[in-house]
Amino acid sequence: MMFPSTTTIRDEWFSNVRGDVLSGLVVALALIPEAIAFSIIAGVDPKVGLYASFCIAVVISFVGGRPGMISAATGAMALVMVTLVSEHGIEYLLAATLLCGVIQIVMGIFKLGNLMRFVSRSVVIGFVNALAILIFMAQLSELIPAFDASIDAARLGLPVYLMTAAGLAIIYGFPLIPKIGRIIPSPLICIVALTGIAIYMGLDIRNVGDMGKLPDTLPMFLLPNIPLTLESLLIIAP
Repeated sequence: MMFPSTTTIRDEWFSNVRGDVLSGLVVALALIPEAIAFSIIAGVDPKVGLYASFCIAVVISFVGGRPGMISAATGAMALVMVTLVSEHGIEYLLAATLLCGVIQIVMGIFKLGNLMRFVSRSVVIGFVNALAILIFMAQLSELIPAFDASIDAARLGLPVYLMTAAGLAIIYGFPLIPKIGRIIPSPLICIVALTGIAIYMGLDIRNVGDMGKLPDTLPMFLLPNIPLTLESLLIIAP
């Protein structure tokens, strides 16, 4: 077995500590509401999405195909799991996830990733744009009460729209500042600044806690409790 050299480990893990820490902070802060939102889309407890995102991020950092690689919850997966969860329950979702991992390992062994070269650019652009539209539509409930009747319309007033405008201004405007704009990621500035403003001014706006209860314990790792039959395989394989 070949082990990576000390030089390789240093180059891959410690060559850009400042950039890695800043990008890690952005991903961590943005991942919490994203994981909860995608959990709600898939029809599972928000804790499930948070635990899964944490496990994915940690695993991919060690076994990912390239340095700095990150992976987490995605709207594309959440959308296709809605029917599975509603009809068969979360146990089958876990089983489908494990089967997905097995399929990906097999594809990696046979280097089937090279087949992506035959997927046209227009298909990839269409997929990414469609995902962006779906994520945008999922956020409309946070801005327009009619999209989610359970949200208090009184809490979607002027402060929410001002915070949204300020967030967009920071994300797109901060990188334009000479020198400083390239040192610190604008999404990190946006999250920290707007959170600080909301706490300092005591703004009554929806927050992550309104989307679901955050976990206060470590996850328990269990195998899915489903019958090991051909029928179960036919349910999770698609």
